[in-house]
Amino acid sequence: MAVRAVRGAVQLDRDEAGHMDERVRALLTAILERNGLTADDLISIWFTATPDLHSDFPAAAARGLGIVDVPLICAQELDIEGAMPRVVRVLAHIESDRPRAEIAHVYLGAAAELRKDIAQ
Repeated sequence: MAVRAVRGAVQLDRDEAGHMDERVRALLTAILERNGLTADDLISIWFTATPDLHSDFPAAAARGLGIVDVPLICAQELDIEGAMPRVVRVLAHIESDRPRAEIAHVYLGAAAELRKDIAQ
């Protein structure tokens, strides 16, 4: 079994805890489904949020999905002028037999503009 990394992102419409929970859960669910993964395949997840998001920790959404024994960490994204606002990004380390080229990186909604080269 190889260690792989899966990327993803989602843009929020507003900075509200319930909305963040909903959007981050949708992102994590899509990452798991599109890659045929379960929580047992997860090694760790790194979340970043743009500096304009203050309402909650993105990792709380993972815990709400039942991802309870996986190390999670949250950090603030760089504050770059002109960057897309209200974005939560994910870098998940997984165990998978899939070749690197078959890993589905998930960029939902407007966040697909961030990585047109790998967005599924």
